[in-house]
Amino acid sequence: MTLTSYIFGVASALIGLGVVIELLRRRHLRERHAIWWLIAGVLALIAGVFPATLTWAASLIGISVPINLVFFVSIAILFFVCLQHSAELTLLESKTRTLAERVAILELRLARVESESASDE
Repeated sequence: MTLTSYIFGVASALIGLGVVIELLRRRHLRERHAIWWLIAGVLALIAGVFPATLTWAASLIGISVPINLVFFVSIAILFFVCLQHSAELTLLESKTRTLAERVAILELRLARVESESASDE
């Protein structure tokens, strides 16, 4: 590994963590959404600062090429992010449908009250 690639790896991981932390600080990202990005950033930082850990972890799992472990972990993290967002989207769709039904019922009641009020006059 060259010094340039070492510096680039560490800097990229630090920038990624910095962006996630800044989004959390500005409340543009909630904690429950940021957890997977923080995990990915910390893993990238560990692999960047200590490149030998990537080789060690790959050999421990039985992966012959360490970069394949990086791709696998990256895909796994993205899978969990998508799964989390899908679950939350399903919940929000259910809540939206319930709210739309309640609004429709309230509009119907309001229309009845207005029609009864108009007929009494």
